[in-house]
Amino acid sequence: MKTMKYNRLNAVRYAEKWAMKRNPAYYDFDGIGGDCTNFASQCLFAGGNVMNYTKDIGWYYISANDRAAAWSAAQYFYNFMTTNHGVGPAAVAEEISRLEAGDFIQLHNGTEFYHTLLVTGFENGEPLIAAHTRDAYSMPLSLYTSARPFGLHITGINIW
Repeated sequence: MKTMKYNRLNAVRYAEKWAMKRNPAYYDFDGIGGDCTNFASQCLFAGGNVMNYTKDIGWYYISANDRAAAWSAAQYFYNFMTTNHGVGPAAVAEEISRLEAGDFIQLHNGTEFYHTLLVTGFENGEPLIAAHTRDAYSMPLSLYTSARPFGLHITGINIW
């Protein structure tokens, strides 16, 4: 197994294009739990272009009815990214201050992760984020006040 570099710029460019609208190639989950992690996964895929098609525990999207839970559910996204030793993206938990554009912030409610945000840049040291559900692009993280943020730093894309 080899690890290729994650293209952070492509992930951020994808977010810039699609943060305030929906890519018709993907189902919009807004009415059934939220579209945030689906959008985050789309951004991540734009920066890495490799999915993990392992049933039940992978990270992939074929259609609304054929996708991994990690593609569209925040807690499963975290679980996959931080434990993936197979094909596809991999991440480590990281302090918010050490994140880079193209990394992710997840919000935690004391029980589980429930919202996933893409870091698009920084302003005066504060992360700017892109998200769906509450659509945003380059919005300051400080506008999310009701949850504890956790950082996910993408370390690379595993390939064979």
